[in-house]
Amino acid sequence: MADAGDVYVSWRWLDGSAQPGVTVLPGDDIDAAIRDLTAALPAPEVAGGLEKALTTAAFAAPDTEYLLARTLSRALLPHGLAAQLHDLFQRGVRPHIRLQPSPRVAQVPWEIIAPAPEVRLIDIADISLLTPAGIVHAPTRVPRSWSTSRDRPVVAILDPRIPGFRADSALGSVLGRMDRPTRLTERIATHLATGRLRPQAAEPAAVFRRTDLDRDWLSRTLRAGASRLIYVGHVTAAPPESGQSENTELHLACTAGTVGFAAPQRDHRPLSAKDLLLGTHTLDPEPVAGNDLWPIPSRVALIACESGGDLRFTEALGLIAAMVTGGAELVTATRWPLPTDLAFQRFGPAPEATPLQEAVCAVDAAHDTADPIPALTAWQRDRLRLWRATGAVEYSPLLWSSVATFAT
Repeated sequence: MADAGDVYVSWRWLDGSAQPGVTVLPGDDIDAAIRDLTAALPAPEVAGGLEKALTTAAFAAPDTEYLLARTLSRALLPHGLAAQLHDLFQRGVRPHIRLQPSPRVAQVPWEIIAPAPEVRLIDIADISLLTPAGIVHAPTRVPRSWSTSRDRPVVAILDPRIPGFRADSALGSVLGRMDRPTRLTERIATHLATGRLRPQAAEPAAVFRRTDLDRDWLSRTLRAGASRLIYVGHVTAAPPESGQSENTELHLACTAGTVGFAAPQRDHRPLSAKDLLLGTHTLDPEPVAGNDLWPIPSRVALIACESGGDLRFTEALGLIAAMVTGGAELVTATRWPLPTDLAFQRFGPAPEATPLQEAVCAVDAAHDTADPIPALTAWQRDRLRLWRATGAVEYSPLLWSSVATFAT
């Protein structure tokens, strides 16, 4: 896709089974659809913005969510492509759609768009996002293969304590207390039993809310060898109007005295995409390149607010670019701010629901399979089935359709 007033779209079938296509989508219709989508998303920086998303906005109920999905479909799904997909659906064939959205439509949850009343795009296709070719073919990139690294350790940074921020503050806990058995602690226990989890710990609770998981720990651990990395915590996305995607920040347990490009926040200095890309270039008399300091494993999951925001920028140099440049083949991230389990329980109302933990488990499990994309889309289809059957907000696409996978 390309933005030029209207949106220009082309598509092709890699196996040559159908004709390629090209079309122009009216910009005014797309702008109206994107405004509707934006109004439905969580806005934690606005008073009541999170509560509204969970209680009265489009994603809060099946009827209003379907109307949004239909609006997005009418604006964004080319008629010729829809006809080809319908033909495959009738023949029982589920293709894999690999999308490269333009910045204007980068937050669109393609999985939910509704070409027909009882059909969503994810019902009839597996969906992933393409990493920009300029990043995949960067001369400094050293890609790492899952087939040769799958037995190495799993590096998990789960809800780290951010120096200077209380558990109930803006950069506080995203998972809450993990001192009782849950699906996520059970999954962590399974990893610990294999001896492959880093950090090592005597019990699952000791893996969460740690104070030692800073950029130096991450560097040492990745350089020792890893199969994959999973991060659950906070990301501060650079605003698209800034044009500086490299300023997107990942929050580890780094103190303000740590050397880095990001500005300190209280007692803490975030790890920015710029750090990951440049290492200590211009910061140290003997600089080390980013992909030498942090050799990124084959698969990465970043479960944090708008961690996958790269494509909203014309120059995509955010966390996705940093992970792929560092060596990743596949990165799962999120398109917009995520409600925590506490938010679902408080505003849902869903007093026992843990949809964020369930999403973490689903992503973690998929990344351990031979092909994570079908596994993740199967989980999303299951969430959609429950959303249709129950209308319960914990199954709303507000959470699960924010999850997107970028592949090289």
